[in-house]
Amino acid sequence: MKNKLKQFRELLGLTQGQLGGLVGVSRQAINSIETEKFEPSIWLAHDIAKVFHSTIEDIFLFEESERKSRAEQSRGVI
Repeated sequence: MKNKLKQFRELLGLTQGQLGGLVGVSRQAINSIETEKFEPSIWLAHDIAKVFHSTIEDIFLFEESERKSRAEQSRGVI
């Protein structure tokens, strides 16, 4: 999932470790989200958005993907 997390984090002058501490995850988890290797849960995305006094949609960009969503996979959508 594409995101603007790094830009938001740098605007507040936070390191990955500091942001991770604020939302209860490791620096590595924040790095994985920023580099789009990991998609956060809705609860983690919510906590991140709260840190920046923003919305989830401002930080995380929900775009159509060629990869099937979990819901589509479970329904057998091709």
